[in-house]
Amino acid sequence: MTSGDRPRIALSLGSGGARGYAHVGVIDEIEDRGWEVVGIAGASMGALVGGLYAAGGLPAYREWIESMSRRDVLRMMDPAFKGAGAIRADRIMRRIDEILDGRLIEDLPVPYTAVATDLIAQAEVWFTEGPVVDAIRASIAIPMVITPVQRDGRLLADGGILNPVPVIPLAAVRADAVIAVNLSGNSRGGNAPEPPVAPGPPLMRLPRLRLPSLNVAEPRLLSMMTHRLRAKGELGDDALEQVPVETHGPPGAAAAIEVSTLDVIDRSLQTLENTVQRYRLAGYPPDVMVNVPADACGTLDFHRGTEMIDLGRTLAREAFDAWEGAPA
Repeated sequence: MTSGDRPRIALSLGSGGARGYAHVGVIDEIEDRGWEVVGIAGASMGALVGGLYAAGGLPAYREWIESMSRRDVLRMMDPAFKGAGAIRADRIMRRIDEILDGRLIEDLPVPYTAVATDLIAQAEVWFTEGPVVDAIRASIAIPMVITPVQRDGRLLADGGILNPVPVIPLAAVRADAVIAVNLSGNSRGGNAPEPPVAPGPPLMRLPRLRLPSLNVAEPRLLSMMTHRLRAKGELGDDALEQVPVETHGPPGAAAAIEVSTLDVIDRSLQTLENTVQRYRLAGYPPDVMVNVPADACGTLDFHRGTEMIDLGRTLAREAFDAWEGAPA
């Protein structure tokens, strides 16, 4: 089968921290079915995996993440003593930069868009040119966890804030189908509640903001991560502070729920992003959605690469097998 005969797929990869490793498994299943990815849009971890895939660096990245233990992950997190985030992610980005080897978005063989959020303008930003590594760095800046990127009066953070599963940037891609990967599905693998608005005609297309190459900001580090990201051992539990959530009721009521500070941040962001996502996808629904449960792993469980890749492939296989309009 020649490239021209292969079904053409536009791929939207969503945000969700370490659950984003599942994107690798989804891509594996797409390739095994002989489908050709002709366009990629990603937010946060979706931007990272999508950019590496478009640049041909996914095999090297996969080898790296599958070899990482909990202790290795903790060593990669450079805590911030000052600044608008807990870690800078400089060590991680240096490794990503080595894999990408200076690749530019406009030179990639597959059209690629990384989505970030300008916190000052409260607007979505699409990276369609410039160094891939800079686009990724801006898009992965999880609020309160990874320091945002500052450039020319912009404060750029996680693309998932305004577009958790970015389908709209793929509107101009000539493809047979659009596949989206949502990393905030419910525990059954489905997307939580039904959309609050009925699907209608496409929304007005957002303009592409073509930015010059962005330099990764060098905000200084915050002491919080020094104390909270402490390893309890190679197989230890979550190293973050556990905070009991008080419950009130008659005797015999459910016990207090034990959650970490990160759990509260993560669930709050998921709640906001899921609401935004439902409205976004009502206007631009994909042909098929692969839903990865939000409780599949923690946001910073980056030592679970192999497990999440396998899960992504399994869920993709199930979604594609159930897809009535799947390409032959």
